[in-house]
Amino acid sequence: MKIMLAEDDVKTSDYVSKGLQENGYHVDAFTDGRDALNFCLYNDCEVAILDRMMPGMDGLSVLKAMRGAGLKTPVIFRTALGDVDDRVVGLSEGGDDYLVKPFHFSELLARVQALARRKGVAETTKLVVHDLELNLLTRTAKRQGQTIELQTKEFSLLEVFMSNPGHVVTKTMLLERVWDFTFDPNSTVVETHISRLRAKIDRPFDVPLLHTIRNTGYSMHGPR
Repeated sequence: MKIMLAEDDVKTSDYVSKGLQENGYHVDAFTDGRDALNFCLYNDCEVAILDRMMPGMDGLSVLKAMRGAGLKTPVIFRTALGDVDDRVVGLSEGGDDYLVKPFHFSELLARVQALARRKGVAETTKLVVHDLELNLLTRTAKRQGQTIELQTKEFSLLEVFMSNPGHVVTKTMLLERVWDFTFDPNSTVVETHISRLRAKIDRPFDVPLLHTIRNTGYSMHGPR
C-alpha cells in the first residue's frame, strides 16, 4: 500500500516514514508542497499525509488542488495549528482527518489504517466481523440471522469498529468520529453507549466480539 507523506521537517519525516514502512507501507516522502501535489496528480496512493505548513505550497493549497483535480485520495492533516477553526477549515476543504502535533505514532498509524480501509470498503454495502453483519445501505445489523435494532449512535459506533476489525480504536477517536467533539477525560458518553451496544450485539450470543483493551480503547474481532 502506497502512502504520500508531505513533511518539511526531515527528522520527523524520517521517523514517520520508518514507522510506516515497518508496518508494511510503501512511503513516498516530500518536503515541498509542490512536489507532493505533482506526485499525487500522477501517481496512485491510498492515503496522503499533509503537513499544514510547508514551503512551496502549504498543505491546505495542496488539498484544494487535489480536490479540484478530482482526486478522492483520503487526506490526513498533521499540524501544530490546533485551534478548532483551523481544523474546521481543513476538513471543510476536503480533508478526512486531522492530527495535531505533538502526536503518538500509534494514533497516526491507526488513522492511516482506518482511512485505507474506508477507501477499500467504499464500494461495498456490507461489513462483516465473524457472524455479525452491518448493512450500510439499509442501516441494519444482524447476528446469526437475528435482526438487531440499533439507535443512531450505536450504529455509528458499530460502523467504526467493524471498519477497523482487530485494531484498537481509542476513546478519543470515537468522540471525534461519532460525536464530533474533542476528548473530554470526564465524559462517560462513550462508555455508556458501548455498554448499550454490547447488550445488543454480544450478551445474547455465546462469542463476544467487542473487547475492551485496558487503558487504550476497544477492539472488535472474532475468536482467535
